Amino acid sequence: MSISKIPERTKLLLWGKAGGRCEYDGCNEPLWLDSVTKFEFNTAYIAHIVADKPSGPRGDPTLSFKLRAELSNLMLLCDKHHRLIDHEQVKEHPVDRLCHMKEQHEQRVQFLASLTENRQSHLLLYGANIGSHSSPVSWTRTVSAVLPDYYPAENHAIELSMKNSSFADNDPEYWKIERENLRKLFSHKVKSRLTAGDINHLSVFALAPQPMLMELGHLLSDIPAAQVYQLHREPPNWKWQNDTEPIEFVLQKSTRLKHKAVALILALSATITTDRVTDILGKDISIWTLTISNPNNDFLKTREHLTAFRRSFRKLLDVIKAEHGQNALLHVFPAVPVSVAVEIGRIRMPKADLALRIYDQNRGTGGFTFAFDIV
Repeated sequence: MSISKIPERTKLLLWGKAGGRCEYDGCNEPLWLDSVTKFEFNTAYIAHIVADKPSGPRGDPTLSFKLRAELSNLMLLCDKHHRLIDHEQVKEHPVDRLCHMKEQHEQRVQFLASLTENRQSHLLLYGANIGSHSSPVSWTRTVSAVLPDYYPAENHAIELSMKNSSFADNDPEYWKIERENLRKLFSHKVKSRLTAGDINHLSVFALAPQPMLMELGHLLSDIPAAQVYQLHREPPNWKWQNDTEPIEFVLQKSTRLKHKAVALILALSATITTDRVTDILGKDISIWTLTISNPNNDFLKTREHLTAFRRSFRKLLDVIKAEHGQNALLHVFPAVPVSVAVEIGRIRMPKADLALRIYDQNRGTGGFTFAFDIV
């Protein structure tokens, strides 16, 4: 039990630095209300890291008297964590551990409070079944990815996923049902708010079959400010990494430009041979390929990599239209990261670019099969 009186000024400073929340690592409980009744009152405890008497928890013959009223020695805690560090698990909570908790919590509060409104972003989550696997995209895994560049404009995400869908992407009705659901939810939850000026920036997290990701990008367009994120395999998170290795996108031009039909292979996550296209469309077709030196499913690490793709793809669309005419239908065979698939839909300009016929690679249907057109 504390024997010292803490000055009111010090208490107020502690409340401010802690943001009125429990400073115990992982708790962050608001200490101004009862979580059950929602009645607002002070539920906080002020705990000493080094006890204010030598015989107390983490007490010291010299420091206990010297630090008893020092702000650096005080933590704002909820009842359960105050009891935990001072009574139930004193040995498990040495001075260094508590000091680290306090420092990390107060730095986070200071950082978040310093952000200005123009760095607010609405988190947009979309997931759809891929094969036999569901693809949930969770708030907890995505919110940390936007920091420190943006912070959530709301305490919940805008979710466009079809909940508990039983349809797999090899079902005959999958594309029609999933696409219609995405369009309806987008119109209701996103388009109306963009029109009203309620959303200034979107952080997009999507995990779904590639045609559906392109459809999402098509619905978003390139007009609203948005940052599309990539789910990495190593480490397994959505946060952009600090890889400095540039990515060079290689365009392999068709040697048969006189054919009216034209196809585009996007071999970024995996290699796609031309026979997989001609098996579907026949040999009377011009085939273009955009690839990298070593196609693999985790090459895209940074925002700069995604920006480089956007530039390359934008230029490619113009080149193909110039070669084949503005009325050509572009058959697209993709093996690309999820963020790239979304950007393909965003980059394409409906009034200027070729219509896209999207194919999806699916073992359940025997390879590439037609999904739908984006016009």
